[in-house]
Amino acid sequence: MLKIGIAGICGKMGMRIADLAISDGGIKIASGLEHAECQSVGKQVKGVVVTASAEEACQGVECLIDFTLPGPTLEHLEVCRKTGVSMVIGTTGIDTEGEKKISEAAGEIPIVFSPNMAVGVNLFFKIVREAARVLGGDFDIKIDETHHIHKKDSPSGTAKMIAKIVKEASGKEPPVEAFREGEVIGNHGIEFDGEYENLQIRHDAKSRDVFASGALRAAKFLRGKEPGLYTMADVLGL
Repeated sequence: MLKIGIAGICGKMGMRIADLAISDGGIKIASGLEHAECQSVGKQVKGVVVTASAEEACQGVECLIDFTLPGPTLEHLEVCRKTGVSMVIGTTGIDTEGEKKISEAAGEIPIVFSPNMAVGVNLFFKIVREAARVLGGDFDIKIDETHHIHKKDSPSGTAKMIAKIVKEASGKEPPVEAFREGEVIGNHGIEFDGEYENLQIRHDAKSRDVFASGALRAAKFLRGKEPGLYTMADVLGL
């Protein structure tokens, strides 16, 4: 039985991770972590008493899943590093300095860090890399993404990753259009526009469960792994 902790357990993503973990059968929620102002701290949520202490949340836990905010995630990272708890990090908006701290911590604990935990999106990344390699020289390229109005970062981490892949494969830096509408979970697209043809590749998330299930898959992947920085491509064998 894999014992996990969930940072931000009372948030929308935390709740979905918890629900899928409960139905999994091979995973036990051992702790729930929230910020000190959360009204659920000290109360039972999804079978665990919520704590505001990352140290407490890491006790008896094999892996901490974190989809919170950059600041708290990096604080939790240091606690996991000290306690030897692996991490699945799906938090977006982490800057270059934060990414460096994650890479350093991965020298001591196994970490899966990805801007998007969806299986389909990570296959999307691989397809985009090949398309950019083949078409990048002659085609105009642009990226678009749409998310709900509550999303903190813009463009999304996934859109930035797509742009990074395109640059690595073609040398081009494609423009990114970011839209914030209603309660859209997350839609991403890329267009390759040539003189004689047009190619568009899209991924639309139907539910937060796509990210939650990917995070749980990543947590299972980390069990028994050596310290290192892993991606969802590693988890999926892509």
